[in-house]
Amino acid sequence: MNIGEAARLSGLSAKMIRHYEQIKLLKPAVRSEAGYRQYDAQNITVLKFIRQARVLGFSIAQIDELLSLWQDPARSSRAVKQVAQQHLAAVEHKMQELAAMQATLQNMISACSGDEDSHCAILEQLSQQSEA
Repeated sequence: MNIGEAARLSGLSAKMIRHYEQIKLLKPAVRSEAGYRQYDAQNITVLKFIRQARVLGFSIAQIDELLSLWQDPARSSRAVKQVAQQHLAAVEHKMQELAAMQATLQNMISACSGDEDSHCAILEQLSQQSEA
């Protein structure tokens, strides 16, 4: 199948498929005599794997590692779990940072009267924080 069909079946854009080939996350596609990329069912399976891993926020390096583990029948599940645990720890850290950002923004918004007065508690707090 051509790249358009591969994109449709995998849920990725043709541009992303070409990108994944370029960065060697996906093996280069077989080319037709006319030079068009040709994909098979195995390629689609790999593309779907990559897409799902990206949806979960895994980095390209982590996806590369997971693909290697997935394609290695001698792998241990411990190695796969370790990659997922490291990613989860990063996600949890990011969630804590986002929660702190949310609380700060809520406090700033609550402190702002939001009326016609030129005094703005949000701008005041931002300027104080930038001086720290």
